[in-house]
Amino acid sequence: MTRTPITHHLNDALLMSYSAGTLPEAFNLTVATHISMCDDCRARLGAFDSVGGALIEGCESVAMGTDSLAATLNRIRAAPVSAPLTQNANTVPTSRVPAPLRDYIGDDLNAVRWRSVGMGVKQAILTTSRDATARLLYIPAGAAVPDHGHRGTELTLVLQGAFCDEVDRFGPGDIEVADEDLTHTPVADIGLDCICLAATDAPLRFRGLMPRIAQPFLRI
Repeated sequence: MTRTPITHHLNDALLMSYSAGTLPEAFNLTVATHISMCDDCRARLGAFDSVGGALIEGCESVAMGTDSLAATLNRIRAAPVSAPLTQNANTVPTSRVPAPLRDYIGDDLNAVRWRSVGMGVKQAILTTSRDATARLLYIPAGAAVPDHGHRGTELTLVLQGAFCDEVDRFGPGDIEVADEDLTHTPVADIGLDCICLAATDAPLRFRGLMPRIAQPFLRI
């Protein structure tokens, strides 16, 4: 099968922040998932990693405390242990999931536990740190997400299907970086339901009354 070319990529600021390890977990997940799908951004990340490595090599060394190793081992022992994801050997996944996302949802998009947010649109909030939120969005073919603006940054990565908004069309692997200057109404293409991974660091700014009323309950 021929893969559709990815035409919407991460900007340099996000790639540099990812390389430096300064992004919230939800953004890290979304960026890592896009990078796993995009040869272009993976190559650009490699360049930023090389620059970062060269800068570190040029820094003066700092002596570590005598208890550094013991403190690190204690933190590792105290960390919660996640149960490994299991899969029936006789089950063939019907929808492959990019590697960075598998630790959060498993290997089958069809097995996601969706929660309705209205108008046929569904979501599944993923467990990440509290400084940003990651969610899967399910938009039925031809359906629209209520028009909204942004109080911060929103990253939206298409995993399946496609959507169009006031900016352009976004297909599998494409990522849209939205900020406070963008107000849009994403509409899924006809023919295939659209599934996206989205990360936000602030609540969306909905125009309609009903979405605003439901917003606190849906954590959007």
